[in-house]
Amino acid sequence: MTTPVSSNSPPEVGATLQRLRLARGLTLEDLSRIAGVSKSMLSQIEREKANPTIAITWRLANALGVAIGELLTAETREVEPIRVLEAHETPTLPGAHAGYVLRILGPMDLAGKYEWYELTLAPGGELASQAHDPGTGEHLTVTHGALEVEVGVIKKKVKIGATARYAADQGHVIRNIGKTEAKALLVVVHR
Repeated sequence: MTTPVSSNSPPEVGATLQRLRLARGLTLEDLSRIAGVSKSMLSQIEREKANPTIAITWRLANALGVAIGELLTAETREVEPIRVLEAHETPTLPGAHAGYVLRILGPMDLAGKYEWYELTLAPGGELASQAHDPGTGEHLTVTHGALEVEVGVIKKKVKIGATARYAADQGHVIRNIGKTEAKALLVVVHR
């Protein structure tokens, strides 16, 4: 008696990953930055030279704004007229070491052009950023608490309901100067 050979093979994630990435106008570098997966690993996955772990597949699905199952199938699904991302599907960049959480609210296909985030800072927490590309600007609207924005040597306090607009093509820091958690909406506009 012979044992039947399974015709089931692992899903070819690479082609699906590349299709989804390109449909959103993302480069390998963009997706690498958003998902926290190395550019070389992404390239290997897309060329079917490596299979992603479950953790990497989960990160990629979150970064692309799709369910994990969509990465594991070659089928294309119809575009939904209204797509609702549940809270657990929203990609998050945890910065617990610096006292912040950054939720990526904008769609991945606009990354590198327009990006928007929900920023939560613990008391004393800060989000320090290196200079972005020339001409990049940020718009920070405080929705809870009080923040301080530092660009170069200039510091400004931003209270609840206020919006700070500043050049982000130089080093800048957003810090919580209050005694309670602070929240803000952060929009980044690349030139």
